[in-house]
Amino acid sequence: MQPGDLRMISMTYWGFDGSPHTGELVVNRSVTDQVVSVFKQLYGHRFPIRQMQPVDVYKGSDDASMTADNTSAFNCRRVKTSGTWSQHAYGLAIDVNPRENPFIHPYPGGTVEPANAKDYVRRPLERPGVINPGDDVVSAFKKIGWGWGGSWSSEKDYQHFSQNGR
Repeated sequence: MQPGDLRMISMTYWGFDGSPHTGELVVNRSVTDQVVSVFKQLYGHRFPIRQMQPVDVYKGSDDASMTADNTSAFNCRRVKTSGTWSQHAYGLAIDVNPRENPFIHPYPGGTVEPANAKDYVRRPLERPGVINPGDDVVSAFKKIGWGWGGSWSSEKDYQHFSQNGR
């Protein structure tokens, strides 16, 4: 992938304050139309998003972006657990409301990322911005053929959607 393969998308979303906001996602140009269609559906369902900014606002720090509850896509980084390139590095993955939808490590007493998401570990959870199996968010991404990290068998990454399902 080359930097020229990326596109910045500006979209309107509903905030947790009940008002519309404009945010930006950087994605691979091959999925631009699909991603726009998903977020149009989420807007129609009034699904709240805390904020939507490119990860460079956080100097490329995935941890800082997650802690800020930032919905983001492209981030040139490796997977922490394996060292392979993340689907985010190709602009083919999106994390939605990381605080409400944490990554949970599978080992006993596993940690939760971001650290400020401990109140959101138990699922299903009926709270604003939370993603649950079969809900509008999962269904919208499924329609474009994307997989959800909340359906993984070992670790759970409730915020994560990607074109290849990983």
